[in-house]
Amino acid sequence: MALSVVRLLSLLLVAFTVHAQQFPKGPVKLVVPFTPGGPTDVIARLMSQKLELLWSQPVVIDYKPGAGTVVGVAHVAQSAPDGQTIGIVVSSYTINPVLRREMPYDTLKDLRGVSMLTTFAVAIVANPSVPFNDLKGMVAYAKQNPGKLSFATPGVGGTTHLAVELLKGIAGIDLVHVPYKGSAPGQVDVIAGRVPLMSDPLFSAMPFVRAGKLKVLAVTTEERVPGFDRFPTVAETYPGFDVRAYLGFVVPKKTPTPVVKAIQSASARALQMPDLKKKIDELGNTPVGSSPEEFDRFIAADMKKWAKVIKDARIPLE
Repeated sequence: MALSVVRLLSLLLVAFTVHAQQFPKGPVKLVVPFTPGGPTDVIARLMSQKLELLWSQPVVIDYKPGAGTVVGVAHVAQSAPDGQTIGIVVSSYTINPVLRREMPYDTLKDLRGVSMLTTFAVAIVANPSVPFNDLKGMVAYAKQNPGKLSFATPGVGGTTHLAVELLKGIAGIDLVHVPYKGSAPGQVDVIAGRVPLMSDPLFSAMPFVRAGKLKVLAVTTEERVPGFDRFPTVAETYPGFDVRAYLGFVVPKKTPTPVVKAIQSASARALQMPDLKKKIDELGNTPVGSSPEEFDRFIAADMKKWAKVIKDARIPLE
């Protein structure tokens, strides 16, 4: 009996190994939940080029924009669980499930993580004329002038918004949220002095920082950003604070584990290629290449974190 079990397990292991070795069996579709353009699309294209080289198979970008990435992710969740359809997700992947009343998929039951690809910092920036130059100064000013400081973001419920809501709770300050439809209109108003502060991806704000039109008060990652280490972190004032936006790969839940690991392995190899790493660094991203298990743990923990922030800040569900 014991011998039969061992033999069966051996056969299953061989079958799984063969399955993974045969992957991919044809063209792979990489679903991008945005319209063409922007940093997510750029990184998706860079990754697709490297994966094509590693797999000797076409990797085709399929744009599925809409509903704050929900449309694209739903397409992935409903795809065949064979690894031939991969979704690239951003931080809204773990925020949408706790911010929206209705979702066409269950993030934890219908999808599984493959790998966190990159992370990038959110920056709290200000118009150069504000009477403080760092986070401590901003907090002190906010406490002396409750409700008089406002901050712009690219939209409601994103990492840029929730990072400040988390900071408000920790620091005990009252800031007024002014959401925009994207970074550009918010940047225009902060530069013009109509809104004093903005929470924005660091790479998005940097051209204006370099031009002296905005100043960085702090970045939200726990450690200083490589290449941008002159900017202090929120954690240096409030230890343990760590909010980072991310990009990652996901697939349908029932995708076989050997296939998931094959995709992760190829992704990690791509991220280690010097030319790709250099381009990712230039975009203000940090390559990660985590394991599927690590990414799944992060997804579950991130959802819990943002659920608490949304509840504490009394942000209405969409």
